[in-house]
Amino acid sequence: MDIAAVSVVLNNSKIADQAGVQVMKLAMDTAASQSKALTADMVQLMQQSVQPHLGGNVDIKV
Repeated sequence: MDIAAVSVVLNNSKIADQAGVQVMKLAMDTAASQSKALTADMVQLMQQSVQPHLGGNVDIKV
């Protein structure tokens, strides 16, 4: 086998590995931001369920 061919194959596999890592990082960042949003929503729902009387009425004076 030719040394140049081996070099090309190794370089191509290295680039493919780097692309895979970048895609995985993007997926992990997306999952992290979605979990933060879900946690914030759950906290808000928990607060409403513990104190259901809050936010139900609005007093207005004109």
